[in-house]
Amino acid sequence: MEVEPSTSTSKDDDKRVSGNLPPSRSLLGEPPKPRDSGSPFFEEFDVGISEYISKGLPPIHAIIKQRFTDFLVREVNLDGEVVRIKSLAKPSSETKKTIESTEESAAASNAAVVKDSNIETPAENESDALPTKDEEGPWPERFNNVLNDFLSEPVIEELKKMFLEGPEPPFVSDSGWAGRPAKDEGASAAEAAEEPETKVEASDARGGKRGKRGRDRGRGRGRGGGRGGGAGKREDTRRVLSDPIESKESRTNFHKAIRELFDGKLESETDSKSNYGGGNNRIVVKWAKQGGNGGRRQGERNAYPPYIHFTLQKVNRDTQDALGHLSRMLKTGVRDLSVAGTKDKRAVTVQRVSLKRNGKTVEDVWNMINNVPGRRTIEEAVTQRGERGVRIADLNYRKASLELGMLKGNVFAITLRNVQVDPLDTIDKALESVKNRGFINYYGMQRFGTASVPTHAIGLALLQSDWHKAVDLILQHRPGEHPEVAEARDAWLIENDLEKALELMPRRVVAERCILESYKKQKGDTRNAMGALSTIPRNLRLMYIHAYQSYVWNAVVSERIKSFGFDKPVVGDIVFDKPPDKELADEDVDGLLDEPMPEETGDSKRSRKPWEPPRIKTLAEEDLDKYSIFDIIMPLPGKDISYPGGALGERYRKFLEADGLDPDNWVRKQKEYSLSGSYRKVLHKPKDLTWSVVRYTDPDVPLAQSDEDELLGVEPPVLDENGKFVALQVQFELGTAAYATMALREITKTETSAAYQSTLTMSSEDQAFRGTAGSKQVEDSMETS
Repeated sequence: MEVEPSTSTSKDDDKRVSGNLPPSRSLLGEPPKPRDSGSPFFEEFDVGISEYISKGLPPIHAIIKQRFTDFLVREVNLDGEVVRIKSLAKPSSETKKTIESTEESAAASNAAVVKDSNIETPAENESDALPTKDEEGPWPERFNNVLNDFLSEPVIEELKKMFLEGPEPPFVSDSGWAGRPAKDEGASAAEAAEEPETKVEASDARGGKRGKRGRDRGRGRGRGGGRGGGAGKREDTRRVLSDPIESKESRTNFHKAIRELFDGKLESETDSKSNYGGGNNRIVVKWAKQGGNGGRRQGERNAYPPYIHFTLQKVNRDTQDALGHLSRMLKTGVRDLSVAGTKDKRAVTVQRVSLKRNGKTVEDVWNMINNVPGRRTIEEAVTQRGERGVRIADLNYRKASLELGMLKGNVFAITLRNVQVDPLDTIDKALESVKNRGFINYYGMQRFGTASVPTHAIGLALLQSDWHKAVDLILQHRPGEHPEVAEARDAWLIENDLEKALELMPRRVVAERCILESYKKQKGDTRNAMGALSTIPRNLRLMYIHAYQSYVWNAVVSERIKSFGFDKPVVGDIVFDKPPDKELADEDVDGLLDEPMPEETGDSKRSRKPWEPPRIKTLAEEDLDKYSIFDIIMPLPGKDISYPGGALGERYRKFLEADGLDPDNWVRKQKEYSLSGSYRKVLHKPKDLTWSVVRYTDPDVPLAQSDEDELLGVEPPVLDENGKFVALQVQFELGTAAYATMALREITKTETSAAYQSTLTMSSEDQAFRGTAGSKQVEDSMETS
């Protein structure tokens, strides 16, 4: 039985969310099921999502993303390889490195349309000199076996402790909690943002007085962040003194063992201090100086390629939020980090990230992100989960950065819980339909936000140049928000206390903080709304207007399916006359705009070829048998695009005119709001779709495992054949612009909005059995780590 969303919120909230929707919402009509009058959240129908391919099948009631590990996402790179974490070990610049040729580096500039061979997951041998899982971590048992011939057990333990602490001596003055320099402590919202427009100069990470610690509870506070970047700045007095070794041959062999076991990272010398006793029979072991080897290591630090690529696994974090966290830990600007594509928040996702290293080595980056030395030792870093839902691995040097579009897609492993359906074979029929006929390629609910203020409503205000309305929408109350955020909004909206609002607003609430900080700088009673909006990171502002494009696209595509079906092309449909690249014939060109991507640096802007609009063909009667429904594309409104003929073209005009926009004029005085159009396939067919039905009882027990947990040796999920509840596990690959939740929507015929799914989770029958599987399995769950 389907569970309806809660009706506990007020009708005022309902009026507010309805009032926030664009005027064109009235053209969508009324949803098949009456809207819950008490819900403060918008639903799929409100953003143009209404049709199905397999409409004749009954719904499959199931819960999406009940747990983080119920939604595993792994990036597929341009070589078609699935990105996975291969090793948790600390990297070494002295092991074999993959450095591309000049030609490969140049190829990276055409990220959106050119296959680039230098973006790859690291080869298996890139950490071949490092301890791996099979070698039992950073201190394998063979170390003990060799050292037992020379040292007593206490001395071996002392040596192990020093080695696992890493090359820098640990901080002791603050019990492992680093003070934050003034620049970082008082960072503006834009500097904490998830966007690469942010600029935080690396030099600001050193020196300076500590700023006042406000009530900044954002997870990005970065306590202790950034250690490991100041190598060699503190004197290392750590020494391990061996037991007396009488034989000269044994001493020689010991020196050799230290050199070979630790790959030159530790050095040994004969003790010349008589106060230790034992004459010259003792040997001192210490960390080798980083400037040793005749200065070679310092020279190589500057000789490595300018970028470091690494694999990022994040848990329950936005991609851009995770990048903001990484930038604070690395004491660099978010602009120096880039990715090929963004990933879901409520999920466990794996993708490659590039860093403009600015002199950092792979060792530096690994240390800083893992807080080594500082809060953790090397051993702790490779035997415990990554802090704050972030794990990096498989680091290597590269000549070029990643750019948006440098991926083929994503592989999903999804678990749907508490599946209820009658008859049971509906599951197979629904999945066979998606496998063979695909699903409507809607923009999913993530595109429009999860709060009562949809992002496309803000985007419309920006396109209308209604700056005050855009600000009001961004700062508006949102039911169900975290109490500290709600309190901050009250301080501004009710008490009109700007200082208090800024004090309370967490850094992670980026747009709101940017506006309030701008108002504070403006002083006086006159508020420059446009100027305040311009302080929001550019990527976030563009996200708002792109959300409006997506809303119009969804609405017109629903009209296309409703009026003309989904089996074949019809007169007036549009297709690529000649795709600019073979890969674009198979994938969407959504997002390929005629302006530089907001994440791009100056170098990539200069090197990337200008995007030219593809040639579009409007189908006539004689063309219909030459194309299939999978060739049909629809435009996102903007300049330099072609609209379909007939009623669908008119539908675009009606939507835009209802919202006060001129369909023929997308040029704005503020250039960044001059909207560029693009195209998107109407249907999308997943690759390699497989599924299985399993049973479970305790909803707290994971049914799938992340790469990190597998390498940490966490017990894999144990399925309960006699479980009380049914789960459906689905695996498939999607192209770069497709939404997995829209594939799941086609399978289940269930509302996918976060608010609705949260309600299903809270009222699900399996919640009564939480914790019944035993403490060990629950402790292994990521949600409790």
